[in-house]
Amino acid sequence: MSHALLEVENLRVAYPAREGGHSEVVRGVSFTLGRERLGIVGESGSGKSQTGRAIMGLTAPGGRVTADTLRFAGMDLQTITPRERRSLRGGRIAMILQDPKFSLNPVMTIGAQIVETLRAHRKVSQRVARERALEALATVQIDDPERVYALHAHEVSGGMGQRAMIAMMLIAEPELLIADEPTSALDVTVQLQVLAILDKLVAERGMGLVFISHDLRLVSSFCDRVLVMYAGRVVEAIAASELHNAQHAYTQGLLNCLPQLGAARHPLPTLARQPEWAL
Repeated sequence: MSHALLEVENLRVAYPAREGGHSEVVRGVSFTLGRERLGIVGESGSGKSQTGRAIMGLTAPGGRVTADTLRFAGMDLQTITPRERRSLRGGRIAMILQDPKFSLNPVMTIGAQIVETLRAHRKVSQRVARERALEALATVQIDDPERVYALHAHEVSGGMGQRAMIAMMLIAEPELLIADEPTSALDVTVQLQVLAILDKLVAERGMGLVFISHDLRLVSSFCDRVLVMYAGRVVEAIAASELHNAQHAYTQGLLNCLPQLGAARHPLPTLARQPEWAL
């Protein structure tokens, strides 16, 4: 009996191609996730976000998702009904999207959106839901939850919006959180605060976290394990602490492109791509 929270084997995502047939954007991705922090890194277009969306059941219309295994907490995500999938989404599995300005409803207050999320998955009164929403905003280190509760998305900064988004995704206490570039729009100080919040929640709630990012250094310091993706495939899976010992030439190339303090590098290194990486 497996104790993995999430099991993914040979996941493939394909979209119709202009010249006919289908083009695969995720090609045979496999991994398991326990109650840990798993980083997925790679360049834009490598298939990171499409992997997360396929797990959530949020693949865009026209997309085709197949897998030998796609199982969450023992449930087959490929055979459950759409209603069961909707019940899971936001309740037991949540996803933080990249830009809160496009994820938050512009005509609803932040508090109303958090309350709506909670009441969609838990049977609580409006009063209790409001109290829980204020607690959730406080949990993500928002100093004045009452004030932010009453604001709309356009009235808050990017960092505040991202924290509100995290509060909304965590209000129903999911077992699995998929965070897609949750800190890319934030300055370094706020970035560290958001990571500290996620780290604390994983530790305290025993949550599983899939952390999708293009920032190799950030992932290596924050996650337990790292999957490196290129052209829709996982080219390397490695413990985060061992990332400096990466074997694949693509991972080594990404590491070599990172800035180094105290080292004059002229010309700046570039990635020498090999055709066989995409095979």
